[in-house]
Amino acid sequence: MRLVDHERNAMDLRTTPVHLGLGSRANPVEGFTWDPEVLQAYSAAVAADGVEGRMVTIFDGDGLGDHWERHPAGDELVVCLSGSATVTRDVDGVPDHVLLGPGEATINPAGVWHVVDMEGPTSILAITAILGTDHRPRADTRPTERVGTPSPEEAP
Repeated sequence: MRLVDHERNAMDLRTTPVHLGLGSRANPVEGFTWDPEVLQAYSAAVAADGVEGRMVTIFDGDGLGDHWERHPAGDELVVCLSGSATVTRDVDGVPDHVLLGPGEATINPAGVWHVVDMEGPTSILAITAILGTDHRPRADTRPTERVGTPSPEEAP
């Protein structure tokens, strides 16, 4: 995994996310995967951006999301590019459902657990404050594991 400066070629945000950092920097993240070791390397590479850093990526899918997640460092923007998706947020134990069609977006507030279900082939764009992101299995009601990034309190 490495951050690239001044990429001049077209990028596929499905395989090469872009990190938005301090000073209005935009750096493609080559070799990125959701593997814990790569996430740790990414976190270290962008640590100076702290809670202001954001990851921009596209997800393609079809079906129910397999995990809940939350982003304590900041809000997340979710944009439906094609297909249909339902974003469900756990707001004080009450499910809040938002149906998205092409071109529609919603914001997941910082620290709120949420899951995305795609109804048929769907593409979504996410702009995420990834620092400190937590995941929990869909069937579980309490957080059980970290995605591998330091919490906002642990950031330099």
